[in-house]
This record gives sequence, C-alpha cells and structure tokens, in this order.
Amino acid sequence: MGAADGLREKTAKGLFWGGLSNGIQQLLNVVFGIVLARILSSEDYGIVGMLTLFSAVASTLQEGGFITALVNRKPAVQRDYNAVFRISLGCSLCLYTILFFSAPLIADFFQTPELVVLSRVVFLGFVLSALGIVPRAILFRNLQVKQTAIITLTAQVLAGITGITMAISGFAYWGLAFQTLTYIGAVTLFSWVFSHWRPTNDFSWSPVREMFGFSSRIMLTNLLTAINNNLFVALLAKVYDKNTAGYYSQANKWNAMGYLLIRNMVSGVAQPVFAQATAKEQQLTILRKMLRFTAFVSFPLMLGLSLIAEDFIVLTITEKWLPSARLMQWLCVWGAFYPLGNLFSDLLISRGKSHIFLSATVILITSQVVFVLIAAPYGIYRIVQGLTLLNIAWVFIWRYFVGREIGLTLWLMLKDTLPFAGIAVVAIGIAYVIGGSLETPLLRLLAEIPIAGAIYVGILWLLDAKILKESMAFFTRKHK
Repeated sequence: MGAADGLREKTAKGLFWGGLSNGIQQLLNVVFGIVLARILSSEDYGIVGMLTLFSAVASTLQEGGFITALVNRKPAVQRDYNAVFRISLGCSLCLYTILFFSAPLIADFFQTPELVVLSRVVFLGFVLSALGIVPRAILFRNLQVKQTAIITLTAQVLAGITGITMAISGFAYWGLAFQTLTYIGAVTLFSWVFSHWRPTNDFSWSPVREMFGFSSRIMLTNLLTAINNNLFVALLAKVYDKNTAGYYSQANKWNAMGYLLIRNMVSGVAQPVFAQATAKEQQLTILRKMLRFTAFVSFPLMLGLSLIAEDFIVLTITEKWLPSARLMQWLCVWGAFYPLGNLFSDLLISRGKSHIFLSATVILITSQVVFVLIAAPYGIYRIVQGLTLLNIAWVFIWRYFVGREIGLTLWLMLKDTLPFAGIAVVAIGIAYVIGGSLETPLLRLLAEIPIAGAIYVGILWLLDAKILKESMAFFTRKHK
C-alpha cells in the first residue's frame, strides 16, 4: 500500500470511528440531557452557566495550545512530552490557586452566594484536564481514533450516571457540576491507560521555547474563542436574569450536540492528516473531499434539527423550556455552517499559519461584540439572529485565507457544499409541509424526520452523488 493509499485509509477509518463515537456520545448526551432537564430548572442551568466562562478561560490557559503544537511537531519525542506535561500541570495549579481565592469576588459579581463553593469545586476540572494533555495529544497525533472513541464513550456514561444520580437525590445544580468533573477525570485516566505514555526525568525548557511561538498564538486564539463562546451566557445572567441565561444555555446545548458530532468526527482526523500531507495539491484534494463529506452530513442534520426544534423541546424536556426552542432554531442554522469554518481553520493551523488563525478570530470576535452592543435593546432573539448571519458570512472569510494558501477558490467551495445545502432545504421544506398538517408534536416528528431523510438520500441517489455511494460502500465494507 502506497503512502497516499495509507493516508486515505487512515482518514476513512478515522472518520468511521469518529462518526461512530460522536454519534453514540451525542445520543447519550440527548438521553442524559433530557433526564436532567426534566429534573432541574432553568435557574440551575443558569447558575452553572455563570462559571463556564471562567472554566473555559482557565482550561485554555493551562493547555497553552500545546496539544496542537505537539500534533504538528516533526518529530515529537519524549523530551517534548515531558516539558509540556510539567508546564501544563504547573500552570493549572497556579490558575486554580488564583481562582480559588477569587471565588467570593465571582459570587459577589453575580450576586449568587452559592457560587463560592460551587466554583471551587468546578474549577478542579482544568487541573484534572492538565494531567491528560500529553496522553490526549499522543492519541490525537497517532490517529488513534478507535481508542479515543472508547475513552470518550466510557467517560460519557460514567458522567451521565453521576449527574442524574445527584440530581435525583436533590443536589440540583451540583449534579451538573459533578457530571462535568466525572467526565474530565475519566477521560484523563483512560487516556493514560491507552496512550501508554509515562513522564521521565528527561526535562528541558528548549522544547517549550521552540513550540511557544506557534502554541502561544493557538492559545490566544482559543482563549478569545472561549471568552466569545461563554461570555454571552454570563452577560445574559448579569443583564437579564438567570432564567434567560438558562434558556439560552439549553438551546445552545442541543445545537452544540449536533454540530460537535460533525466537527469532532472531522477534526479528529483533519489536522493530523493535513499535517502529514504537506504538498498543497494533496492538501487541496483532501480538503475538498472533507468539505463534501462535512456538507453532506452537516446541512441535513442541523437544518433538520432546526425544523423539529419546537416539537423536540416539548416532547423531551416539556413546555417549561419552550422559550429556548426559537433560539435553538436559529442556532442550528448557525451550527450547519460551523463545521465548514472549523475545517478551514484546521487547514490553516496544519500549515503553521497560527497568526492568520489568531488575526481572523480576533476580527470575528470584535465584530460579534460590536453587533451585540448595537442589538442589545432589541432583545435576545434579534441578537441570536444577527450573530447567526454574521458567523455564516465568516465561513467565506475563512475560505479566502485557505484559498491564498492552497488555491481553494470560491467556486470550488460552492461546488463542493452548495448542492448539499440546497437539497437539504428542499427535503426539509417538503417534510415541513407534509408534517405541519399533523396535530400532535409526536406525529409531526415521526413524519418529518423519515420523510426529510428519505427525500434527501433519494435525491442524492438519483443525482449519482459520489460521496453518498462512497460512504455507503465504506460502511458496508466495515459491517462485513
């Protein structure tokens, strides 16, 4: 088997195991999420949501962009791993100490005394995460997607059981907190088991200095992204109330389950594969293949989720969460395009263009903040609608930078993605017309989902879509 064939087979296996893992993981998320949402209140979700910004920022700082740096380092040796392990663990302990003593200030800012103890427990998560940075980087670098799938699924089950048990026992928002801690701890533990890596005394600062330029730009970009993704919930809790923050958190949670299924499946192989295929022509071929696959999956899944949002919310977590349904509909439209932009940024990082990744992210975040400030008087729904349109437009900005790197033109991008978007809209539109006449949410769901799926696959089959037949052939081969 040649190098190109071997890389192609690794990519296919990675997508297979990534898809299987993330599909089951998001299914478990749905089940556990439904149970917890029925037990807990919007205020419980709002209280925990206030801390997500601080946890995300601290986790980004302690990781330092070193996972990405190790994946792209040629070669990566034991001394590199030792250095990253010690630096990450030291940073996490320092950050936890700072946040531990800052807990009363956080509670005072949100006028929620419960946050003092809660934050000190929740923030333990990024210390546990720091212990697993190197083992996770090794699994990621070596495309050990099957092992990663086993790790994440096992951790998901343990975390879900923990959260539900505590919620049923009357611990309210503590169930959400310990669900997260259990997941992080389990992922770290099993990553050590499967990676077979252990630190040694061979320590030097030189690998950190060599990787710092690249990793620091990745860290800063991830930091800004973490702030951007989590600041909105904190602002809603501060400006409006905990319930509003809880409704948005619930809507965004279901949206994230959808697009993370696709993003994690693709990103689990994209960056390592891009890094191995250094020739521009080969990277362009791989990127276009992944673009088609991503669009093939993302548009029907996320636009379909937008279609059924209201009925899904009512049936699963009851009408008390109905205000989150309208938010979810718009967020899912945004989520349909998110994996495409993420694929472009993976390509830029693999080519060592972390400065472009950083600059573009800074401009995007600044644009979003300016828009939110302008649109704030018009309410949360107008804000979400505007941010959706802005982020869709930004996918084309990412395409521009990728085009400069490897020659992906706007025409090629539209050719690889637009047909899937159009067919998904047609299929979902027909399903909406047919299902909309039915009286109950359950009947509408039972009608709309299979109708939309059948029409989408049927049109692609009639058009002899190569990506559909390749996917079917691969999964059939795996089944045999």
